[in-house]
This record gives sequence, C-alpha cells and structure tokens, in this order.
Amino acid sequence: MSSPARDAETIEETTRFRPRFDANGLLPAIVVERASGAVVMMAWMNEQALAATLETGFAHYWSRSRQALWKKGETSGALQTVVEVRTDCDQDALVLTVEIARPEDTCHTGRPTCFYRTVPLGPGPLDRTLLFED
Repeated sequence: MSSPARDAETIEETTRFRPRFDANGLLPAIVVERASGAVVMMAWMNEQALAATLETGFAHYWSRSRQALWKKGETSGALQTVVEVRTDCDQDALVLTVEIARPEDTCHTGRPTCFYRTVPLGPGPLDRTLLFED
C-alpha cells in the first residue's frame, strides 16, 4: 500500500496527464476566453469529449441532460478553438483557454458568458435576488 505523501507526489508532480474522472466518468471543465480572460462557461467532459477536444483542437463536452457528446458551437456558430488545456494538482478538473468564433453566442441565452449574474454577499437567506451584469 502506498503512502498518502507518495500518492500526492505521484499525482501532483507527474509530467504525465492522467485525468481522474468522477464516479460518473466526468471531469468539470472551466472555460476561459483568451482575449478577455473571462470565465465564459463550465461544462462536463467524459473521456470521449476530452479525447475529441485534444485530437481536433475544438472543445467537445458531455451533455448530462441529453447523455450525448456535443461540439460546442456546432449549431450556434460559437465554436471554441482550444488554445490551452490545464489540469489542476490532482487532475480532476480542467481549465480550457479558448478563442470563440462568435463570443456573443457562447451562452444559450445569447450572452458572451454563462456567468452574467452576481449573487449578493452578506447575511440572509440563500434565496436572494440576483444582480444582472449586462
């Protein structure tokens, strides 16, 4: 049996990419637009989506609701060309830096980001009024 320190060294300091998918076979992928540095979306990737992304240079994700692979922007025109893929220290999350063909169509709401609302800080109930930024 290996020690926790040895496991951490193996995972955190390795030069090998060994993604650690969750129990459902998924990894969260945070997507950042290269030009602005803005976080534009978060999506899930399974092994097939990750492989397609790495092979083609276009972002592919796994739709949990449709149970299907999808190439981002294939219908909207907001194709995401992947510039860089980073993994976190324990290789169970990704950050994709992308260039977006039609940034205004990144979100299905017609916005350039899915993160267009702010949750106010401070005491009070979790059910609170969101602030729109656009």
